Amino acid sequence: MIDARKLQSRLGVAVDGAIGRGTLAALFRHFGCAPERADELALSAAVHFNAYGIMASANRLAHFMAQLAHESDNFRAMEEYASGAAYEGRANLGNTQPGDGKRYKGRGPIQLTGRANYREYGRALGIDFERHPELVATPSIGLIVALRYWERKGLNTLADGDDLTTITLRINGGKNGLDDRRAKLAKMKALLS
Repeated sequence: MIDARKLQSRLGVAVDGAIGRGTLAALFRHFGCAPERADELALSAAVHFNAYGIMASANRLAHFMAQLAHESDNFRAMEEYASGAAYEGRANLGNTQPGDGKRYKGRGPIQLTGRANYREYGRALGIDFERHPELVATPSIGLIVALRYWERKGLNTLADGDDLTTITLRINGGKNGLDDRRAKLAKMKALLS
């Protein structure tokens, strides 16, 4: 259970016991997100977090925020800094056509990567990400993609079990940045405890 009043008090926002846009914007800012982007992410989060079960427990919110904060450089990068050339020809990502690596590089707060993922998540959400991959870099849309990814990978169950390593493996395919993810998780848990 999330103690909304404690969270709001620790974030320095109005304590009303309801986690809405203002509280969520402060939470994104707590990780270093610029105010305007935090407001956009919070608008999306306020509408979609409950639907995807993120607000059902403190562990779910903590793990979700920690993983996305790591993947997006504290919500500063809605598009991967690298060119994407390293993904060129990666059949495991569905990058089978020339230019796919750069075209389908990591975007959004979860850094969705690869033609196959853009196709899959676009179809699941009813948006043609394969034709318009840049849409995933729109913060509010990218957050919905991240939520859908989280759901499809069964990460709420792993968050309930506090399984940071397996969540990281399912998002990243390896243990890249595990120490940073652990530190961000501790930061979130401190806010929520």
